[in-house]
Amino acid sequence: MTSDRIHTTHAGSLPRTPELIAANAARTFAPDGFTLERTPEFEGLLTDAVVDLVQRQKTLGITIPGDGEYGKAMSNAVDYGAWWTYSFQRTSGLELTEYNPILAEPVRSEPGRVRLTSFADRRDWTRFATAYQDPEGGIQLGRNATGFPSATGPMSYTGHTALASDIANLKAGLGAADVPSGFITALSPGSASRIGNDYYGSEEEFIYAWADVLREEYTAIVDAGLIVQIDDPSIAENWDQINPEPSIEDYQAFTRIRVDALNYALRGLPEEQVRVHVCWGSWHGPHTTDIEFRHIVELVLGINAGSYSFEAANARHEHEWALWQDTRLPDGKVLVPGVVSHATNVVEHPELVAQRIERFAALVGRENVVASTDCGLGGRLHPQIAGAKLDALARGAQLASDRLFARSATLI
Repeated sequence: MTSDRIHTTHAGSLPRTPELIAANAARTFAPDGFTLERTPEFEGLLTDAVVDLVQRQKTLGITIPGDGEYGKAMSNAVDYGAWWTYSFQRTSGLELTEYNPILAEPVRSEPGRVRLTSFADRRDWTRFATAYQDPEGGIQLGRNATGFPSATGPMSYTGHTALASDIANLKAGLGAADVPSGFITALSPGSASRIGNDYYGSEEEFIYAWADVLREEYTAIVDAGLIVQIDDPSIAENWDQINPEPSIEDYQAFTRIRVDALNYALRGLPEEQVRVHVCWGSWHGPHTTDIEFRHIVELVLGINAGSYSFEAANARHEHEWALWQDTRLPDGKVLVPGVVSHATNVVEHPELVAQRIERFAALVGRENVVASTDCGLGGRLHPQIAGAKLDALARGAQLASDRLFARSATLI
């Protein structure tokens, strides 16, 4: 990677084409009721879509592109869960049961015994229940392409064909666009384990079983010469899914198990090819019960990754750039802050984007900053608006680069 500019990337999901959404909606389910069948026609459409997407990212000014998560099924234009539900398609030992993590009965935690409740029982969702349940309230939660299964037997990875397709499609796009590197997202063990468990003897055992499963994805992506982005929103957003609110110390202990399991899954992999993404949940709600980043930042930095992607542009978390005044970024690590938000249709001005980038550059060094989006744009924003945000991101990064690197050249 060159050191004469601020590089640009995004958090993974980009809007699917209407053709791809329709093709996903037309796919049939396997006998298990949640695995979507793949056909040669679908595979051809997917390859063409990814190759075109990589070129569009390059044209917009994104220097570290991804496959847009196009291989992760999205059958509706609004879908906040494709980054997670894809894992069900690639794991054995799962079955559809009566348990649904979204609508399950509430679970209550107590000091020293932290447990996740259902998604519908989140503290922010219940505090603003009227707004969340109002179809005209502006909070869309979308629809997933598949149901949520539970673990009913020993899990193992079965996604080799699908993952090989993802890797081949992105590499085809990178080659056609003459871009040296790109990234593919993969789920973290902590986030994956938020489904039903009717087989493993403990929560920790279940999380580590997921670590063994998902390590196969991480390893294959890295071995292909690509960057693997580990999506682990659970590190931050689990806080809101614990009722009543736990102590900070209890939550940190609860989260440390998940960080340790992720590091176990990443063991031996080159950190420079590993990026971890943390966010507070991409739905467009009030987020008044989000945990402050300062309470989890050391846990995040404890993940064996070379770079760290996090929300830094939305109205609930932008002020937290200041924590890097007192938080030391370990040597050789890179920050990938969001400098445009997925949570608003307002397109950021490039000058604002540049200012956000320069804040981080001043604190951790310009060579340690890659400009990104807060979270995925696909399934959350209209394609036209998502494209305008990526354009603003690239233009802002260029402004920041002109100032940061020209200023240095003047001083030399």
